[in-house]
Amino acid sequence: MNTQEDSFSSAFATTTSSFDDHHHHQARRRTCANGCDRPVNVCLCHTLPPNPLPTSTKVVILHHPHERRHKLATVPLLSKCLRNCEIIVGRKLKYGDSKLLDSLYDRACGNPNLPRWRALYLFPGLNALPLAEINQKKSSFDDDDMNDHVLVAFDGTWRHAKEMVHASLPFLSKFSLQACLDFDAGVGGPTIFDSDLILRREPFGGCMSTMEAVARCLRVLESNGIEIESRIIEVLRTMVSFQACFLKPMKPRHKLKKAKG
Repeated sequence: MNTQEDSFSSAFATTTSSFDDHHHHQARRRTCANGCDRPVNVCLCHTLPPNPLPTSTKVVILHHPHERRHKLATVPLLSKCLRNCEIIVGRKLKYGDSKLLDSLYDRACGNPNLPRWRALYLFPGLNALPLAEINQKKSSFDDDDMNDHVLVAFDGTWRHAKEMVHASLPFLSKFSLQACLDFDAGVGGPTIFDSDLILRREPFGGCMSTMEAVARCLRVLESNGIEIESRIIEVLRTMVSFQACFLKPMKPRHKLKKAKG
């Protein structure tokens, strides 16, 4: 009988298996430090533009602190796609957070009658003007600066985003207008554009991730907007396809009937 030898072989096999599993787990967790900064098994470097895309529109994103830890956050990728993209981590925008926004604030305070078409903060609502309409109106002004838009977006859950907008209004309302893409608060569901780009359940039709929303806006604001939108959406679509492999099918939730009496 080779009991001792068999036990050693079994122990060695178990140790080797554990080592291989640990090594595989470590490999999965390794990130692309100089590229997309994502785990190597869901790397998106091959879809990112070789160089960040130049735009006349300057994008400023208020990134909620909780979103920095979220696996589905799209803002880090967006900043790698766009050259003129500034990310501010916080819960509200205020003077001192951004030299660009500070300059707009100072200019507006110095000239209260200055048109505010240049700076737009993106958030759906009954008082928000459609982006396409704003883009048409600003063309009636001769000011060259009006061609270089500043687009402010809020990245967080919808509850957080609403709080962030409200907290930022004392600052933003001095120099910017509220803008939106098409949306319908009476229709439940995901983005009205592409159902295959869903990362999380949205509160009503027309809502979308920050990355998709910025891409759709640049389509309207930039002269080569269709090309820019296409490049950004390609990255987002690849990210969503990776994520779909890890999502479990969601079963419909049954409504509970209230007990009588």
